[in-house]
Amino acid sequence: MNFEFATATKVIYGSGRISQIGTMSSGFGNKAFVVTGNNIARANIVFQQLKESNIDFTSHSISGEPTIDHVADAADVARKSDCHVVIGIGGGSVIDSAKAISALITNHGDILDYLEVVGQGKPLEHQAAPYIAIPTTSGTGAEVTKNSVLSVPDKKVKVSMRHPSMLPTIALVDPELTLSLPPEITATTGMDALTQLIEAYLSCKANPLTDGLCLEGLMRASRSLRKTVEDGSNLKAREDMSIASLFSGMALANAGLGAVHGFAGPMGGMFNAPHGALCARLLPSVYEINYSIAKEKDDKRMLGRFETIAQLLSASPVVKASDAIEILEEYVESFSIPGLSQFGVTENDYLDIVPKAKNASSMKGNPYELSDIALVDILSKSL
Repeated sequence: MNFEFATATKVIYGSGRISQIGTMSSGFGNKAFVVTGNNIARANIVFQQLKESNIDFTSHSISGEPTIDHVADAADVARKSDCHVVIGIGGGSVIDSAKAISALITNHGDILDYLEVVGQGKPLEHQAAPYIAIPTTSGTGAEVTKNSVLSVPDKKVKVSMRHPSMLPTIALVDPELTLSLPPEITATTGMDALTQLIEAYLSCKANPLTDGLCLEGLMRASRSLRKTVEDGSNLKAREDMSIASLFSGMALANAGLGAVHGFAGPMGGMFNAPHGALCARLLPSVYEINYSIAKEKDDKRMLGRFETIAQLLSASPVVKASDAIEILEEYVESFSIPGLSQFGVTENDYLDIVPKAKNASSMKGNPYELSDIALVDILSKSL
């Protein structure tokens, strides 16, 4: 057995650890470029800590889904500010944006030079600038991945800019930053983390190290996801989900994902839909079809994995592997996740969605190659 594993240079986890951001940043210099989301106030604690550590900073807000133009423009501002370190504080879009910005600070040229699928996919020539990633949601695990998912509006697609040097220098995960998340965002981001743990565990590129991360993450997510949606102030549950999200990012970065994300990536560029909601709605159908193939092939190794997932999701050792499908459907229903049709998806879009999904990098990790008929069936059941 051969495998490799890479993650952020340093992972710092714990409630209240955000208070150390000034000290962390000072190790890279006295000028920072801080990337935030729409709610700039969420970054006030970072601004305060930087001021107390006598670190000058320039802030830049990323509104909504990051596009290649937004990121390229922000990188230009960051270069002109002569920053020593990039800090990204926010959800997955902010973390990914800041990741790409840190790479473009030291690698000039057109951003399309480095994009997969629609660009040239060239490797970075220079190490990305130092980057501290601070997630405020428990979902994407982007703080420990080496790719940045960006929207290309004229192509109506989301693609990745990817390179090992884009792994954040420091991933700072403080569960207290997630306490103010509203239930809807808690649910969709949490379902994204759950999906990533399941897909990485079932991936054809899974290995013993990623398996351990997935199993621990699934145990924590299964006992705490509902609790965080029902009571966002439950810090113990928030801590569980922060770890589940962190582990999901580590796992997917090294084992890949599957058909859920194979669909969700392209569809996110085609429709105005939250990534986590797309994943949640697609997950039961993708899980069901992969399970049916495993049964048809009598693939004992994979059937054992499906059974393990069902046991973790139900917290019971006596469930059947197929019971996980109903459990996942219950998540979708109880969290009021809308069907794909509510985001504007129609049967007429299948001819456009299916080829893009088949070409997505995430699809390569799916345990089985899915036919066009199977892919259409997944979309129909998720509509």
